Amino acid sequence: MKKTLIIAAAAVLAAAGLVAGCATMPSPQELDQLTQAAMKRSFRDQGIAKVSRLEQDLGQKACSSDQAPPDAVAKQIEAEALASIKWPEGGRYIGDWRVGEKLAQSGRGMTWTDKSADPSANGANCYNCHQIDKKEISYGTIGPSLYNYGKLRGVKNVADPAAAPIVQYTWGKLWNSKAYAACSNMPRFGHAHLLNEDQLRDVMALLLDPRSPVNE
Repeated sequence: MKKTLIIAAAAVLAAAGLVAGCATMPSPQELDQLTQAAMKRSFRDQGIAKVSRLEQDLGQKACSSDQAPPDAVAKQIEAEALASIKWPEGGRYIGDWRVGEKLAQSGRGMTWTDKSADPSANGANCYNCHQIDKKEISYGTIGPSLYNYGKLRGVKNVADPAAAPIVQYTWGKLWNSKAYAACSNMPRFGHAHLLNEDQLRDVMALLLDPRSPVNE
């Protein structure tokens, strides 16, 4: 990926140099167009990995800038993301934390070598960005620690109506993280079809079930 971006950048500079030899240097808008064209030439469909992955929605475009989006745009991104959340069938939010733990420690899925884009073959990849429990000796720090996630939020019984706000927030955050932070770096697991509802229920259990190692 890094090599591809270097090649793309070199192509843009070369194109800019050719233009400069003929007239004036390209404008920032023209450079953006040249960069996009170079990027598209650097990728191809292969297996389940399609060039369409380069296409950005409003949130991705606005948050790819070196400046934060205006408040009005950020609010629009969050509102659209919140509206996109599909709440669990039958109000069943919680699954098996043991399965959720395995998902959290798995980074598999969505590569061009995978035979199918079906979410059931994917992992949640949580360990790459978060600490999950105290047993871990290596974990990512892009996101906050998830240790005691439910315990710190006072969730003693996931079926207790008092826990409903945290349970619903957590589901929404997993489904489409941009609903609560326009430029969140967290994968939009449900929205992007990275995990299915059953898998999300299992990750929910890992985070919120008092018996989970996360809440010990």
